[in-house]
Amino acid sequence: MSTINKDHIVDESNRSETKLVEEEEEEEDLQKLLVPDVQNLPLIPPSAVETNFATYFALDFMKPAHDQYVYRHANGLCVIGLAPSHVAFKDEGGITAVDFNVGKSDRSGMKVTGKRKKNAQHFESNTALCKISTKNDSYIVRCCVKGSLLEVNQQLIKQPELLNVSAYREGYIAIIMPKPADWLKVKASLVSLQEYKKLREVN
Repeated sequence: MSTINKDHIVDESNRSETKLVEEEEEEEDLQKLLVPDVQNLPLIPPSAVETNFATYFALDFMKPAHDQYVYRHANGLCVIGLAPSHVAFKDEGGITAVDFNVGKSDRSGMKVTGKRKKNAQHFESNTALCKISTKNDSYIVRCCVKGSLLEVNQQLIKQPELLNVSAYREGYIAIIMPKPADWLKVKASLVSLQEYKKLREVN
């Protein structure tokens, strides 16, 4: 066999090895993307709320320890509910009743329809949403955000205990759509999740 042929075979062999190594590296990179290292994963996977919403808190809203959360979606919708530090949760037995019949109308009787949200009532940030009751006391929950009230969580009327066990999710109070300008105003008065944890010393 001539020297040229030998060199050609060696060169082809080196190319094949290099290509094989590159393919293996690509395969490794792809594997890392598809199957992340368990050690790098968070202990608790992020919830849908953490993924899709920005979390804010209204602290001492109108009264001391009347803390509420505001989850803001990218589309502008705001979900309103009770923060874990709300004074009602400190009462023995927790929350026992929820009444949306406050102010001049029953919030649970509202019917909002269509893309334009016809019949939606426009409320100020200090407007009452509902009254929550405990064994010994009652508290008014307010909008926190100026905007159109699109929905209240009627499930709470029959299952007020949802507030005690899942205030962050199934136990939300209402959904409000503020105008962009109104949101910017109220946002300045809210605190972030990190600030909330520091101020209320919660995990």
